[in-house]
Amino acid sequence: MTLYQLYEMNHAAVAPFRGAAELGLWALRHPLNPFAGTIGAKTMAAAFDVFESVTRRYGKPKFGLAETTVEGRAVPIVERTVWKKPFGRIVHFEREASALKGVKAQPKLLIVAPLSGHYATLLRGTVEAMLPHNEVYITDWADARTVPLSEGRFDLEDYVDYLIEMMRALGPDLHVLAVCQPSVPVFVAVSLMNEDKDPLAPRSMTLMGGPIDTRESPTEVNRLATERGTEWYERHVITTVPFPHKGVMRRVYPGFVQLSGFMAMNLDKHVDAHWSYFDHMVEGDGESAEKHREFYDEYLSVMDMTAEFYLQTVDLVFVRHALPKGELTHRGRTVDPAAITRTALMTVEGEKDDISGVGQTKAAHKLAAGLPASMREHWEQPGVGHYGVFNGSRWRDEIAPRVRAFMAKHGAKRA
Repeated sequence: MTLYQLYEMNHAAVAPFRGAAELGLWALRHPLNPFAGTIGAKTMAAAFDVFESVTRRYGKPKFGLAETTVEGRAVPIVERTVWKKPFGRIVHFEREASALKGVKAQPKLLIVAPLSGHYATLLRGTVEAMLPHNEVYITDWADARTVPLSEGRFDLEDYVDYLIEMMRALGPDLHVLAVCQPSVPVFVAVSLMNEDKDPLAPRSMTLMGGPIDTRESPTEVNRLATERGTEWYERHVITTVPFPHKGVMRRVYPGFVQLSGFMAMNLDKHVDAHWSYFDHMVEGDGESAEKHREFYDEYLSVMDMTAEFYLQTVDLVFVRHALPKGELTHRGRTVDPAAITRTALMTVEGEKDDISGVGQTKAAHKLAAGLPASMREHWEQPGVGHYGVFNGSRWRDEIAPRVRAFMAKHGAKRA
């Protein structure tokens, strides 16, 4: 029996209990229940709620960004797919043109979401902060268990090819922002485009909390990859998608395994958060409980990655450090970041990042030796961890304005 089958069997076994919890929750909170307001009923309802939330199968969340504000005007937004292939697409947050009359054209920005277990909606806050100032696009990677085996493989080289096609499809004077994992493939794609003197190479790229050189300030994630090696991961965490998923028989690194790893790293914090959630519901603090639900509805929604993509990433980025050593190749061609001369580079790190340690992203500047000082910038945000680099108040108020200023500085159209 495979790991995936065990996971599915566990969900099936828990389903009757989850159904009973949902029924109990409905009865205990029903407005006609005379005991609904008692401490006993509130406590039982809170317990049922916690049980249901931690055993639920979470689907793909929605961005839910229906409107933004541009220069004081409310501007409606429509999500449109503007580019698509089997393993990913580009979503455009199209702002209503009539509401933007008289507004000066704003920079095009492609946000490259991580392919590391969570959906692109994890960057909802990232998108939201940029919408008033940019024409925003985002990569929306496919859940590997939904892609039929007939569509073929998808590895790290395919990922880079997708990025180059995406940047070319979006046209000239584009800016790119990569969050975490895609910092490496974005850096590779831009290196190749610069070396080819591609006129559609982006004006700037911003790399945030990414593992460019994991030898710098190695974290627990980095140490585990180095100690275990690629073969350990292939033996223990790679499995096959079962029927009835569309991707049946595809070898994947399941999202639920990645999520388990993330949860284990900060298990005490997650336990405390759920105890607090329980207390908030008993006390009737609906606002705090809703914030908890919003975070975990996103955090617990996970997707699978193809085995070849995951294993290549572990091997080349975390075990062999191929990029900083100058040993990384793409389709048989050595990747040369020193060839970057047309695309400005900004790196952003969080002081307390426990996923990509301080210095790992900044290492891109050393590799991009061909860029003059006027085309590069680095910012280390005090007091934030990995998530805070691209979400939350520090991102909105301190990091995003710096990123926008950097793009504006390097946004003049090329001749």
